[in-house]
Amino acid sequence: MDLTVSTPETTELAAAYLQLAVTLGLVLLCATLHRRYGKRYFGLWALAWAVYGLRLGAIVTFLHTGSAIWLFWHQVTTGWTALALLWAALVFSQRIPWRRAYVAVGLFPLVWSYVAIYAMDSFMWAAAPMVAFLSITTAWTAWAFFRYDRLVRSPAARFLTVVLALWALHHLDYPFLRAQGAWSPWGYYLDIVFEIGMGLGILFLVLEDLDQGLRTLTALSGELQPRPGHEETMTEAMLRRALALRGVHGSALWLTSGGGAFVQGAGVAALWPFEGSPEVASRSAKRVSLAGIPQVVTDPVRGSTPLGSYHAYTAALPVLGDDEVVGALVVVGEARDPFTVLDNRFLLAFGQQVGAALANEDLRRSLETRKEELERLQARMVHQHEEERNRLWRELHDETAQVLAALNLQLGLIEERSDASMAPSLERAKTLVGEGIKSIRSVTRNLRPMALDDLGLVPALRALARDFEDDEAFRVSFDAPDALGGLSADAEVALYRTLQEALANAVRHGSARNVRVRLEADSTGASLTIVDDGTGFPEDTALRLRSRGGLAGIRERIGALGGDLELENEEGGGARLSVQLPLGTRAAPEVPQEVST
Repeated sequence: MDLTVSTPETTELAAAYLQLAVTLGLVLLCATLHRRYGKRYFGLWALAWAVYGLRLGAIVTFLHTGSAIWLFWHQVTTGWTALALLWAALVFSQRIPWRRAYVAVGLFPLVWSYVAIYAMDSFMWAAAPMVAFLSITTAWTAWAFFRYDRLVRSPAARFLTVVLALWALHHLDYPFLRAQGAWSPWGYYLDIVFEIGMGLGILFLVLEDLDQGLRTLTALSGELQPRPGHEETMTEAMLRRALALRGVHGSALWLTSGGGAFVQGAGVAALWPFEGSPEVASRSAKRVSLAGIPQVVTDPVRGSTPLGSYHAYTAALPVLGDDEVVGALVVVGEARDPFTVLDNRFLLAFGQQVGAALANEDLRRSLETRKEELERLQARMVHQHEEERNRLWRELHDETAQVLAALNLQLGLIEERSDASMAPSLERAKTLVGEGIKSIRSVTRNLRPMALDDLGLVPALRALARDFEDDEAFRVSFDAPDALGGLSADAEVALYRTLQEALANAVRHGSARNVRVRLEADSTGASLTIVDDGTGFPEDTALRLRSRGGLAGIRERIGALGGDLELENEEGGGARLSVQLPLGTRAAPEVPQEVST
C-alpha cells in the first residue's frame, strides 16, 4: 500500500495537534477523578484516553516522517483505544471481572494492522475490517451505557449512549472520506466533538451520582430519626429507603452480636435472616466488620451461583458504634455499586450515624420497656393504695365506729343509773364519743366514697358538688348526662377523687367563688372538666405534680388507668383542670413483685 505523505495531508497536523491537546485534557480529567474517588473505571478511562493520545502521537509522527512503522502503531493503538473504552464502560456499568481470554481480542488490532500495512495494497480492503471492528466496539460501548440507563434511569448514561452511537456511525465514513481526501480536517474536528461529548458525559455521571447518592443518603439519615406515631422502626425505614438507591434490589442489616448474622432485610434480602444469605454477602459483611471500611465486591459468574443468589455487585458499609464496628449495611443490585463517587469519609460518617441510630433505637426500646414497667408498678401502687383505703374504711366503719357507738350506749345507761353529780362528766364523755364518731365517719367518707356504691357515679358527683356548695360564698354548677357506663370501678373512683381534689383546691387555695363542672362521654372515653374563677394554679404546679400531694395523686390515678390530666390557667383568671379516661378501663394489672433493672 502506498504510504507517501502528500503536501495536502500535512494540513492534518494542526487538527491532529488540537485533538491531541483535547485528549490529554481527558487523560488529566479521568486521572484526577480516579485519584479523588479511587474508582477503578476512572483509572481505566484515563488509560484509554492515554492510549488514544499515543494513537494521535503516532499519526503526527507518521505525518512528519512518512515511516510505515508509525502508521502501523497508529492502527494498533486505534483498536486498543476502542477496546479500552469498551472495557472501562463494562467495568463501570456491570463491574465485569477480567478474563485471560480477553487478551485474544486485544491481539486483533495488532495482527490486522500488520496485514493491512505490510501485506495489502488496496486501501479499502485494508481499512474496512479495522473500521468495522472500531464501529462494532464503539457501538458495544454505547450498548453498555444503554443497558445501564435501562437499569437505573441515568440521563448521563443516556447522553453517553447517543454520543457513542454517533461516533460508531462516524467510524464507518472513514474509508470514504479518506479516499476522497475530505477527511482533513473535518474528520479530526468531528472526533474532537465526540471526545468532548465523552468528557462531558463522564462529568455528568459524576455529578449525577453525587446528587443521587447524597439525596438518598440524606433521606436515609432522615429515616434514622425517631418519628412518633409511626409503627415502622428506624431499621425498617432505613432498609426500605436503601432500596431507592440506583440499581439496589435488596438491603440487609448484619450485626456482630451473637457471632454475626443478618437480623433484618428488605427487597430480595428480606428472607436472609431466616433462610440464609448468599456467601458473598456474608463474607462482605464480615470483612467490613474487621476492616471498618466500605467494600464493594462482584459476585461470581451468574452460572456458578444458585438461582436467586446472583447479584452484579454486593456493597457493604460499616455500622459504627462508639469504639468499634457493630455491624454492616449490605446492599445488592444488578447494575453497579450505588456509592460511585461518595468517598469513604462520607460513608464512614454515615455508618456512624446508622450505629448511633441503632443505639438510640435500642435505648428507646429499653426506655419504653422501663416505662411500661413503671406504669404497671404505678398502677399497682394506686390499686394497692385504694385497697388499703378500703381496708381502713372497713376497719374504722365496721369495728372502730361500732365500738364507739356501743360505748356511747353504755355511757347513756350509766348516766341513767348514776346520781346527779356524775351527769356533767358523763354528758361530756358522750359528747367526746359523738365527736369521735363524726370524725371517723368523716375519715371513712374520705377513704371510700360510699355514694359511689349507693348511688352510682353521676349522682355521687352531684352529691359531692352539693356538699362543697355554700349559698353565700361558693357556688358549683354541675352539668352531666343522667348516666355514664363503660367505666370500671377504679375509673369511677378516679373521677370522684379528681372532682373532690379540684373543689378542695378551689376553696382552700384558689379563693374561687364559682366553679363549673362538666362531665361528658362519647364512644371513645369520658372527660371531666372543672373550671373556677379563682387565682389559678401557682407557677410551681408542674413541680408539685412530680412530688407528693393531691394533684400528684390524681395524676398517678389517671395515668395508671391510661388517661390524661391537663392543668392550665384561664386567660381571664381562674384555673382549668381536665381529665380524659378511655371507656372500658379495667382495674390495674397485676405485676411481678420484683422488676428487673
